[in-house]
Amino acid sequence: MYRRFVVYRQQAAPLKKDKVCYMVEINKKKKNLFERFANWATIATGSSGAFITAFGIIIVWGITGPLFHYSDTWQLVINTGTTVVTFLMVFLIQKSQNKDSKAIHLKLNELLASHQGASNRMVDIEDITEKELDQLHKFYVELAGLAEEEDDITCTHSIDAARENHTTKLNHFKTKPHYINARKNHSKKSNGAS
Repeated sequence: MYRRFVVYRQQAAPLKKDKVCYMVEINKKKKNLFERFANWATIATGSSGAFITAFGIIIVWGITGPLFHYSDTWQLVINTGTTVVTFLMVFLIQKSQNKDSKAIHLKLNELLASHQGASNRMVDIEDITEKELDQLHKFYVELAGLAEEEDDITCTHSIDAARENHTTKLNHFKTKPHYINARKNHSKKSNGAS
């Protein structure tokens, strides 16, 4: 059984959209044993049946306490069992999270690459340092402050053109009646809150 992925790339030439099609075929049978087991285990352990089974084991363990006189061995059984299961689940969960995270990043990268107004500098942003991420965060906090001055919530900015877009739009909108009314209403609310 094959899955087929089609990826289109648009050339940068003006008014010319040359689509190049790349075909990638992935054979499900070629997944390694660990990946198949991890997928199965993640689905199985996340089910209601797995929770009920785990809860049932705890109930049976608790009920058998008086039979074993609450001995150290009785306690060791549950401690060892839960420790081993927890240890193994950490790796399965991490494998699943890594795969999901990679898929989400690829989907977001595709959205960024396909949207004309988005900055392509944001593609593969997960590979930059935490310090660089903090700098971008500060930029977007500032950008959010600029956006609060606008009355159009559907407006977007790229990193490179944020200030210029903001200034251009504000100058354009300052003459529009809906902008003037929005600013008057905002001023009234600000004065009324003081």
